[in-house]
Amino acid sequence: MKIVIFGLTISSSWGNGHATLWRGLCKNLIRAGHRIVFFERDEPYYAEHRDMPELAGGRLILYRDWQDTAALAAAELRDADAAVLTSYCADGHDATTLILDRARGLKVFYDLDTPVTLDRLRAGEALSYIGPRGLADFDLVLSFTGGARLFAGYRSRLGARDIAPLYGHVDPDVHRPVAPQPQYRAALSYLGTYSADRQAALAELFVSPARARDGLRFLIGGAQYPREFPWSSNIYFVRHLPPSEHAAFFASSRLTLNVTRRAMAEMGWCPSGRLFEAAACGVPLLSDRWDGIESFFVPGKEIILADGAQDTLAALACDDGELARIAARAQERTLDEHSSMKRAAEMIGLLERARRHAPPRATQEA
Repeated sequence: MKIVIFGLTISSSWGNGHATLWRGLCKNLIRAGHRIVFFERDEPYYAEHRDMPELAGGRLILYRDWQDTAALAAAELRDADAAVLTSYCADGHDATTLILDRARGLKVFYDLDTPVTLDRLRAGEALSYIGPRGLADFDLVLSFTGGARLFAGYRSRLGARDIAPLYGHVDPDVHRPVAPQPQYRAALSYLGTYSADRQAALAELFVSPARARDGLRFLIGGAQYPREFPWSSNIYFVRHLPPSEHAAFFASSRLTLNVTRRAMAEMGWCPSGRLFEAAACGVPLLSDRWDGIESFFVPGKEIILADGAQDTLAALACDDGELARIAARAQERTLDEHSSMKRAAEMIGLLERARRHAPPRATQEA
């Protein structure tokens, strides 16, 4: 297939979760023989922190203004088997119009921020990446999260017809066991961009245990943390880590924490890519609890769940052998079920299914 994608970013992993996911998907789609064209607005914020300026084996088109790239995008859509628009695409409304008017192949919307999308719709907010007709004109809607609320929300609020989850994943070429590095050594680590709606859970599951165990080293990696974050003397900070450093970060931790954004946790069925990345690196997982998590990892055997600070402290008190067994089981399951190669194959299967059922549509000539 030829797949044309209009996304937030694949070129910069700074302060977003989209880039790493698209890199793993696109690499494996290209390896399987598919052609990928990715359109990304050349935003200064991402340009300053660009860590992948080219898409190996595919085509990355960075553009400054939609009007300057619209003709090129229309030309790429002429022979595309699928056009994919993602959440938070910088020119979502214009890209939607172009896809619906010019694409001859499948019209697909991929929401990598489903709970946030539905939360904002419930609040009556307009979305820059979904137009006034919602998703009724798309042949397929893919979602980073799953569960019953996904289908109800997208059908009732956005008119979506065909909906399927396409969960997060990990590229084991990037995230794999490596030698620990002294600068990332920690009893407990947390990797994630700062988010206000994660702060209460992070304070409970990370900051409070750090203060209770001041003889242990705790480490946070991420971007956009405010000065007023409740640091303590044994909490260390790495401002930003490119994906190439994630493996060393995780592998240097005795245990790593996953904290889910509020809207995602409330919706459930929302495995963060960080969970799969850490598991693939062979580090034991500690996570907050949400509906559906047991479908991805078995609590107590492949992951440790925490509802409060005492659960974190209990996990830190586990012996090394038990933590190693938990990590090994999670790693095996992740490589079997949640690799980028597996997810790329799932994506193609969903596109092929949608193509069989999509009604024929007349399209305009460019």
